[in-house]
Amino acid sequence: MSRVAFLTLVKSKYEKQATEKGVNNGFEDDLAPKKPGCENNFVLVKVQTWINGKEDTEFVGVGARFGPTIVSKEKNANQFNLTLSDPSDCCSLPNQKLKNDVIMVDRGNCKFTTKANNAEAVGASAILIINNQKELYKMVCEPDETDLDIKIPAVMLPHDAGASLKKTLLNNSNVSVQLYSPQRPLVDVAEVFLWLMAVGTILCASYWSAWSAKEAAIENDKLLKDAAEEIEHDKAVTGSGIVDINVTSAILFVVIASCFLVILYKLMSYWFIELLVVLFCIGGVEGLQTCLVFLLSRFFKHAGESYIKAPFFGAISHLTLAVSPFCIAFAVVWAVYRNVSFAWIGQDILGIALIITVLQIVHVPNLKVGTVLLGCAFLYDIFWVFLSKKLFHESVMIVVARGDKSGEDGIPMLLKIPRLFDPWGGYSIIGFGDILLPGLLVAFSLRYDWLTNKSLRAGYFLWAMIAYGLGLLITYVALNLMDGHGQPALLYIVPFTLGTFMMLGMKRGDLKVLWNKGEPDRPCPHVRLHEYEELEHIE
Repeated sequence: MSRVAFLTLVKSKYEKQATEKGVNNGFEDDLAPKKPGCENNFVLVKVQTWINGKEDTEFVGVGARFGPTIVSKEKNANQFNLTLSDPSDCCSLPNQKLKNDVIMVDRGNCKFTTKANNAEAVGASAILIINNQKELYKMVCEPDETDLDIKIPAVMLPHDAGASLKKTLLNNSNVSVQLYSPQRPLVDVAEVFLWLMAVGTILCASYWSAWSAKEAAIENDKLLKDAAEEIEHDKAVTGSGIVDINVTSAILFVVIASCFLVILYKLMSYWFIELLVVLFCIGGVEGLQTCLVFLLSRFFKHAGESYIKAPFFGAISHLTLAVSPFCIAFAVVWAVYRNVSFAWIGQDILGIALIITVLQIVHVPNLKVGTVLLGCAFLYDIFWVFLSKKLFHESVMIVVARGDKSGEDGIPMLLKIPRLFDPWGGYSIIGFGDILLPGLLVAFSLRYDWLTNKSLRAGYFLWAMIAYGLGLLITYVALNLMDGHGQPALLYIVPFTLGTFMMLGMKRGDLKVLWNKGEPDRPCPHVRLHEYEELEHIE
């Protein structure tokens, strides 16, 4: 839960490779000079290869500022033979005449535009420039350049890709390539399902939390009707298993979350990710077990109400003992096979179960605590997604969520769905905090509605859910407008959810009760009983 709130597109294997090689996710650099003939946006380019007529490796490069725009559809991209330049740097006219071949040259000794002009002069259809380092490099124009009427596309490939292609060509193999830069769809079905998953999780958790609160209130009334001395016992019963957040703990939560995020950023490695996987599995097992026991206890009531004592664990129901092995096995299987293509299903099941369980156990007691918690998380989210770049030269939240420094596909504390119709692949993800923190407020709204016997329309829950859904929807819109750059979801969700709640409370005159008490005044049966007895005695 410490990696609080963030929503982005996880990089595909191509983008991950490019970022590890030093090029950012969007390939947009506002500092790079633009001028007529040198004003292309930096884009990822797929370089599909064929060796002796058989399809082979697909490399990824980055397009230059200059030259024509690279075609976006594979069907429109032509396949051309690949030729080594002589001289290899192409700083002077190559010694060979080409017939629409793609020429491969080494970086260095002259300007990028000089290489491209020389390649075009001998009949090349495109130029692949091989970097002399592992990272990719953005090819821009010098401020004083004028010879920019370049008619062939230029793409830079990393050194290892160039070395592989050069070795193949030197072995007298015939190599042909195809260059294209597919565009991402404006909306992917993964985003729709992720939105439904987040909203559905809060919906289920809220109803469970409200149902438990209502049961506790009914039990409370029963105990109060029995005898006055039972009141203290009642307080112990209703407080059992529920953790109410206060203002101090709300602030500390965000401070501790920030510290843990920095630790993740600094110590991010394969073994640290493995530790997080273990912790996630422990939490996932507990969450899945709690949810399954709650659901199955409706059908196996006797097994749910009969207990045995176990060392270290105390009283455990027979139903819990029956469910636990399945939950443990499920988590272990996911951990072992978490890198396979369908492992996201297991991760989402464990994650949703964990979120629902936390929302059932942890409660926001009033609107004041909810405002402090969400307000601090709002600032936290903006700082670690956007402002942390000033201190760390990159977005700490995005680096941690995507696992850039670990060699893994990111931390497990998030829900994700593969982008099915995205040519670059990857996942749409949402952090646990984007569901948990607003979910605490939404669950509080439903508990309040049920305890005050408000109808769905006259209550707060319906409007809180709509506000959350709209806030998350706006996040996706911003995400797509920003070309897939990570967005702090709470930047949009908090104003919608918290703002709607407070405005409704002010309009209906409930704000004071919501802010301080968080529950309606309920007359105590003992007070009524003692008043009645006193009246009888007087008469």
